[in-house]
Amino acid sequence: MFIVSLLLSLATVSSLTTLRAQSESAAIDPRVEKLYTEAKAAEAHGDVDGAVAKYESILQIQPRLGPAYNNLGALYLKRHEYPKAAAVLEKGLEVDPAMPSASALLGMSLFEMAQYAEARPRLEAALRANPDDDNAELLLANDLIKLGEFEAAEGHLLRLSRRQPRNQEAWYLLGKVYMQLSERAFAKLDAIDPDSVLSHEIRGDVMSVMNNFPGALLEYKKAVELAPQQPGTHYKLGDAYWVWSKWAAAAREFQAELSNDPSNCLAQWKLANILLEQHLNPEEALSDIDKALAICPNLTEARVDRGRALIRLNRDADAIKDLQAAAQSTPNDSTIHFLLAQAYRKTGRAQEAQSEMQLFSKLEESARTVKAERAERSLFELKPDK
Repeated sequence: MFIVSLLLSLATVSSLTTLRAQSESAAIDPRVEKLYTEAKAAEAHGDVDGAVAKYESILQIQPRLGPAYNNLGALYLKRHEYPKAAAVLEKGLEVDPAMPSASALLGMSLFEMAQYAEARPRLEAALRANPDDDNAELLLANDLIKLGEFEAAEGHLLRLSRRQPRNQEAWYLLGKVYMQLSERAFAKLDAIDPDSVLSHEIRGDVMSVMNNFPGALLEYKKAVELAPQQPGTHYKLGDAYWVWSKWAAAAREFQAELSNDPSNCLAQWKLANILLEQHLNPEEALSDIDKALAICPNLTEARVDRGRALIRLNRDADAIKDLQAAAQSTPNDSTIHFLLAQAYRKTGRAQEAQSEMQLFSKLEESARTVKAERAERSLFELKPDK
């Protein structure tokens, strides 16, 4: 993966003029000119072995021609002959230390040989010479991850992601870095006091992600027992109940949370959501939602539920305003478009209702396709090798 991308960007020296300019000797032997032309022709035709032989002959004739080492090292790298590439590139840098591409290629060779500590200074040197070399920075970040230098890797990946916001590999590696940093932080937190409120909440969070409902509840209950008056403890327990549709228990915990922290707009909104999910008292739900939005006016989920409550109260024109605002914030939420279609239909706006239903169907179909593709990938990954 890294080899392919770097070889495409770390160009070999591609002209005799450049060879002359970068070599210590101003004169180029005519035999070297001929061999160089033949090497480039062989490489252009995919004859890597032939090109390697030509560069080896060049260095026998003119062993102080630094760029020739660079080109030969790149070809060895292309053939996955990493020790040979490293040896040739090291010689080239002894002859001409000012070759950033040779430093990068050497760092890459050492990386592929799992010599991560040795690769680091070579890649750093290449990046100092060309700070905008995206591939060198990506490889350096990966090397730092291998060395456990996650904070240093984070800096490089953040810079790279700003320059290339659609570089999936950079975002993937950044995610890995944050996972490692979070694991370290959680381990340190647990080492300080494994029976603290935070330790129990973190363990509950991990179990929630793993869909371990009983385990998550146990940890959140322990946190509540340790600090029943602390803001946040009842909310986490209530949220676990809410996720698994345990409405009565969730409502109880959200009420307790609001006693500790009246400004918790999420707890206030979820109380309303519980009423709507059970088709109970839309007036009370609307009141709770208005309290939540007074605290957090940009809470889109509450805005959607306000539209739901207003539709049930036959206040469809008012509902449309809330649902339109929610659709602007999250245009790919199919539920919003379904509710908008309902409200438009009830207010006699048939064409707009039809448009919203078409959009709803399109989003639902897209979601089903994505879900099916994920399921297919999972089955493929689980399929045993024959």
